Amino acid sequence: MKGLLKVPSRNLAKVDGDQFKREGMGCGDERIIVFTTNHKDKLDPALLRPGRMDMHIHMSYCSPTGFKTLASNYLCIASHNSFTEINGLLMEVEVTPAEVAEELMKSEDSDVALGGLIKFLQNKKLKSGNCDSEGGEADL
Repeated sequence: MKGLLKVPSRNLAKVDGDQFKREGMGCGDERIIVFTTNHKDKLDPALLRPGRMDMHIHMSYCSPTGFKTLASNYLCIASHNSFTEINGLLMEVEVTPAEVAEELMKSEDSDVALGGLIKFLQNKKLKSGNCDSEGGEADL
């Protein structure tokens, strides 16, 4: 892929200005480069200054609105009997849109895909400690 700066994620925090020039970043050609990280605080501040990364987008956890968009895109449905239960679980569990999309792609049958997503969200809820061993709300 000509023109893209490929830096292993373990080295991204150590990229310096000279490396950008060596990779052709200082040449003035218009390019779009996407950097992603879960640890913005560990990046070299030089990477974050204006002109290097002009747009910072915070990617939040999946919300019911985001889920509805994903269900429409992956399963071509606007509503389903399972939506209410899924929306409730999404309000209790931190799950990324990518995790939801991965579950939705496991089957083209919406009942199967949404059933799998419910099981996935319930397992995440159990692992987060918000439930007792039988799946009910834990007394906190």
